[in-house]
Amino acid sequence: MTITFLSSGPGSPDSPLGDTPDATLLLAHGAGAAMDSAFMNQMAELLAARRIRIIRFEFPYMVSRRETGKRRPAPKAELLMDAYRAAVFEGFAGVTGKRAIGGKSMGGRVASLVADELHEAGDIYGLVCLGYPFHPPGTPEQLRTKHLENMRCPALIVQGERDPFGSRPEVESYQLSKSIAVTWMDDGDHDFGPRGASGFTRKSNLAAAADRVANFLRNL
Repeated sequence: MTITFLSSGPGSPDSPLGDTPDATLLLAHGAGAAMDSAFMNQMAELLAARRIRIIRFEFPYMVSRRETGKRRPAPKAELLMDAYRAAVFEGFAGVTGKRAIGGKSMGGRVASLVADELHEAGDIYGLVCLGYPFHPPGTPEQLRTKHLENMRCPALIVQGERDPFGSRPEVESYQLSKSIAVTWMDDGDHDFGPRGASGFTRKSNLAAAADRVANFLRNL
């Protein structure tokens, strides 16, 4: 199984921020964008500035896409669980301190599917989902929340208020576990971007997301 990693922030090679991060977060990418997408790069930079070490990785299908240039649909989330487990085993090798897993969109969903078992084994302290895909856009009846109803692992979901994969009114109607906190990005879409006339900016939303993720990780 081929998994590619990218590390940034304190404790990473050539980091100017010192050697000891407040926490380490393993992040998976979304279904269609690689680990070095604009969103992933921006979040990694913002979290590194807040003393969070970020280890990004790509699932094997994305590694193949990068190597061959051929775009194939992402596998079902359930079929990526073993790859996520392997990434935890390899990516956290030698990593001490507070460790958490998560991802953007689909990557966060896959992380959520393995979070309880990894938390109970003592491998991770928590879970972070950046834009959780509660349902496919346009089909709110196709919920992906069953395993979230009884989740035991401490979790933070950062969600845009207008996210087509789960808007604020929709998500606030769900029966989610008390171990899950949801924080909202003002007028944000799936990448936390607000509408131009809203009075909010994507830059401020991304900074707010990074603040809340960093605080969550420090308090695990």
